[in-house]
Amino acid sequence: QVQLVESGGGLVQPGGSLRLSCAASGFTFSSYSLSWYRQAPGKERELVASILSNGGRTYADSTKGRFTISRDNAKNTVYLQMNSLNPEDTAVYFCNARFRSVIRSSEYWGQGTQVTVSS
Repeated sequence: QVQLVESGGGLVQPGGSLRLSCAASGFTFSSYSLSWYRQAPGKERELVASILSNGGRTYADSTKGRFTISRDNAKNTVYLQMNSLNPEDTAVYFCNARFRSVIRSSEYWGQGTQVTVSS
């Protein structure tokens, strides 16, 4: 059974930091690209950051220099370190795992974790 379980969300003051974790099971974690998305109330889900199976990273312009995505294949876990948080970062954050090849593709989502940035 595939599971992606996020944790680490919560309430933080502007300028603060949080680290989100996403623990995975039920699939070959090291072969998958991993991403964090977020969705704020009334807005579409947007990509925050991605890390490929080879370790390559990409970030949304709004998070570059503030957020860092990393993965630990030994622990089947992907992380999102978020620094210098501002109220615009308030959203539900979702973990995503994706695999694509010539012969098959698969994609999984976590249930989300709420991040609220407020004084």
